[in-house]
Amino acid sequence: MKPTDSAAPASRLRRLVVPALPAAIVMAAGVVLAAGVLHSLGDGEPLFPAGAIGWSLAVLTGVIVGHLVALGRDRWWGGTGSGAALALAVLLLYGWVPAILVSLSVVVLVGAARRQRWRQAVVHGAVDLLGIGAAALGLVVCGVQPSVRRPWAPDAWDLSVLPEVLVMAGSYLLVSRGLLWCSRLPLGGGLPAVARPAVVRQALVGIALVGISPLIAVCAVGAPLLLPLFAVPLIALDSTLWIARARAEEQLRDPLTGLPNRQWLLERTWTALDEAERAGTRAALVLIDLDRFRSVNDTLGHLAGDRLLLQIADRLRHALPRGAEAARLGGDEFAVLLPATDSLTSSQRVARNLVAALSSPLDLDGLTLVLEASAGVAVFPEHALDAEGLLRRADVAMYQAKRDRSGVELYEAKRDGNTPDRLGLLGDLRRALDAGDVELHYQPKVRFDGHVSGLEALVRWVHPDRGRVPPDEFIAIAESSGLMPRLTEYVLETALAQVARWRAMGLEVPVAVNVSPRDVHSPGFAGAVAARLARHRVPPGALQLEITEHVLLEDPQRAADTLAGLTAHGVKMSLDDFGTGYSSLVHLRRLPVSELKIDRSFVARLAVDTEDAEIVRCTLDLAHSLGLLVVAEGVEDDETWERLRDLGCDAVQGWLVAAAMPPDETTAWLRARGEHGWRRASETSALTAEKAAERPSGQVLN
Repeated sequence: MKPTDSAAPASRLRRLVVPALPAAIVMAAGVVLAAGVLHSLGDGEPLFPAGAIGWSLAVLTGVIVGHLVALGRDRWWGGTGSGAALALAVLLLYGWVPAILVSLSVVVLVGAARRQRWRQAVVHGAVDLLGIGAAALGLVVCGVQPSVRRPWAPDAWDLSVLPEVLVMAGSYLLVSRGLLWCSRLPLGGGLPAVARPAVVRQALVGIALVGISPLIAVCAVGAPLLLPLFAVPLIALDSTLWIARARAEEQLRDPLTGLPNRQWLLERTWTALDEAERAGTRAALVLIDLDRFRSVNDTLGHLAGDRLLLQIADRLRHALPRGAEAARLGGDEFAVLLPATDSLTSSQRVARNLVAALSSPLDLDGLTLVLEASAGVAVFPEHALDAEGLLRRADVAMYQAKRDRSGVELYEAKRDGNTPDRLGLLGDLRRALDAGDVELHYQPKVRFDGHVSGLEALVRWVHPDRGRVPPDEFIAIAESSGLMPRLTEYVLETALAQVARWRAMGLEVPVAVNVSPRDVHSPGFAGAVAARLARHRVPPGALQLEITEHVLLEDPQRAADTLAGLTAHGVKMSLDDFGTGYSSLVHLRRLPVSELKIDRSFVARLAVDTEDAEIVRCTLDLAHSLGLLVVAEGVEDDETWERLRDLGCDAVQGWLVAAAMPPDETTAWLRARGEHGWRRASETSALTAEKAAERPSGQVLN
């Protein structure tokens, strides 16, 4: 579903109706209370029983109020089980007006002790009043209408009074708890997340509390002076309610930071998505992960890491935009729910602000630490239509941000290796590798004198149903799925077998193979390459491995050690796509490479863009000063060729020379240019014209 204007009026109406519900409850309760008091006073009916019973009930009410004030917590769902039990006992004996006075005494006195919660106390009192009114109506239906002058006096307090008690208790619970839950619902509807795990337990305990009311009534009739002793079981059962709710909250809270946990996040996200769908708006989920947090734990210990997480959680709370909600998913991973967001861009902007807030310096026992964060953003309905899907896709975007060191990434389906379509493609790629259906094409690299300096092996895959699959697509799938080592092994094996065949034909030309950062960081990679060279009887100098600057991102030292091991075996190294990564000159100096390839993005506009030309010139000067050969990729026209030649480039690669060709075509191409090397079409035409001009008149060239 996409945001629509038609949903807006309904959304505005809902926003007006839901906040107005507590006010409507209070007004209705006020009307009922006024009507009851006026009716009692008009008939000359006392508002509360006198004598020992009245004083005993007052003392018991005071003990309950003192207990609730001492607790210093919110009441159970806005009401207290002990207060409800006492009020319903009074209702059974003396009618609904005295019962309301007991309930209001508890609510008003507890609310007065907690001044900052007086609004909440008013709503809770109104809800209890309406619940007692519903219970009184239930008794009327059963033919029972007690009052202070005419208390209910059944023949015996035994099972014969059970129907009246059940109707009274059921009516009270249904109305009071139903109204209270509705008044506290978020705009999206549905029970609050903290309520769901505890509803059954709290309902059972509430029924037990209400079940005490007949016992209180019996005691009030037979031994009123013993009524205050009921404070003990009432307080004990009331405390059971607190424990039930505390356990429910613990299940939805992170014990370290106090933030909500993953279960809460998913439930709250479902609610937000329901509301966004009804309103025709967007909702977003931001997943945040701290970079290099593990090193803090390893260096300073887990206690220091916990204190650091507390600071991060506090910062996250203060950085949240209005309406947003944060949760801790575990470890150093946090999430922020944006229930309403204007656009994908605004969601991304919020994520950047959060990352910036978390990345400022932190003080830990006098030590200043800077922890960068990476965030992924997924938006409803563009990226997912359910809470689990939104969380998973935010996770995909977050890991993309970590890999690219970009800070924040918005989810992109084309970069997600876990979609059903891409998972199917992954399985097909695995089967294609097993069956040998993946091909290698070879693109020549030539020097400016026409000599063929080498070939680059490029992977090509023709899917039986989809046709030709772009290399960027299936290579990205292989890298994200763990299939990359298998693909590299396949390419090396195929390329070395082809080199061996060419050498047997007398075509001795080096072949370059691209390897991924994961390959370079794999233990034993250098030894495995050397073993393959020996098995195919190919000299190490006939193989060149092309790496990118991304090998330096995770572990520069391990990468340097692996590359040093390869060069020790005699394998040549080339740094591919230079200028598009993140390496420094220090890293470049440490890498044992013999060749540097300038990325096609700089070469393509060399002839028309002075900045690109300057970048290429500086790169050539730098590489030559370090003793490296330079190859320019993506050369497609004579003008670019000539500019590169004038700048001192060593070799070129691109469609001007030749596109990547299957092995048989490459063999024919190499044989055709083995003696005289490669010449541009313009040079070949000029040479042919020059030779034609030198021939005697009338001579025919066979």
